[in-house]
Amino acid sequence: MHRLDLTNVSHRFGEALAVDGVSIHVDAGELVCLLGPSGSGKSTLLRLAAGLETLQSGRVTIDGTTVAEGGHAQQLPPEKRGVGLMFQDYALFPHLTVAQNIGFGLRNGSRDGAWTERVLGDMHLAHLGGRYPHTLSGGQQQRIALLRALAPAPGILLLDEPFSGLDEHLGQQVRQETRAILAESGVTTLMVTHNPEVAMFLADRIVVLNDGRVAQDASPVEIYTAPADPFIVRLFGPANEFGGVVRDGVLDTALGPIPAAGVESGRDALCLVRADGVEITATPPNGGGGYVRARVETARVLGPTSYLLLKPSADDSPGISPATIEARLPGIHLPAAGSEVWARANEEQTFVFAIDRH
Repeated sequence: MHRLDLTNVSHRFGEALAVDGVSIHVDAGELVCLLGPSGSGKSTLLRLAAGLETLQSGRVTIDGTTVAEGGHAQQLPPEKRGVGLMFQDYALFPHLTVAQNIGFGLRNGSRDGAWTERVLGDMHLAHLGGRYPHTLSGGQQQRIALLRALAPAPGILLLDEPFSGLDEHLGQQVRQETRAILAESGVTTLMVTHNPEVAMFLADRIVVLNDGRVAQDASPVEIYTAPADPFIVRLFGPANEFGGVVRDGVLDTALGPIPAAGVESGRDALCLVRADGVEITATPPNGGGGYVRARVETARVLGPTSYLLLKPSADDSPGISPATIEARLPGIHLPAAGSEVWARANEEQTFVFAIDRH
């Protein structure tokens, strides 16, 4: 197992700054996900770690040995870095069978053909050894590409959007199998994804990127429960947003007063309440309980959840600009349009950030 470090890495494509002073590390045996939207710098960092792009600024080290340094012409080529690569298009050799594709990586003698037979059996793919890539499903191709990347026993594995071409159901199954084989191999892994659910499921640690910079580097639980800024809240799904000024530790919103711990009184603030953090009841709660009245505008079933669009009562939120509230509730909830319900924000799904007025 090996450790990967990228230190103060910056990279431009022409005048466009794709990566801006990023430092990340992947400890031996750790799986780290680079998470962010398109254009955030994820794939550029992966390519710089692999040696597929010439490093312009910063340093890349593997086990403390520098393999690339900005400004130096001599940078270790990809084949000398001891890394395994898997791209989102899988890049299987069309003229080779499944067994031959995997066997392509066995030439350095670190594993043998028995390993291919065993792992194909472990992933329930033993019957596909003689088939060609074009006869395989997307999920089968993904697993073969992963095994080919692992065949040379690389010290570090680099994965670029490995599940992007799979539908939701198949993606869940393949993620489980991928997690199992990576855990068994113990290989140090850096993975790129734009899908928060994939990152949460697979990663030991998540590095969120925004406009080429690190927005937060933490465990999956911390990223979700203690996001560092509004961008990270939005990354994990729809959220209701309310702006205002904090008074005596409270921000008044269309969902009632929200505690704003850590934000000074008189500061402008932004409150985000995740759509699945809006709690609904059909009957007036005793003592209020922090609920406000709201009128149902829309109610739709989305499979395992229901989507509600609500219009809070101005009487319960005096002085607050009219707003609509999005709520996502588990199960089937279809109150009639125009009916009255009571809504409040779950504090565990509510986040308040101080902002600067522009």
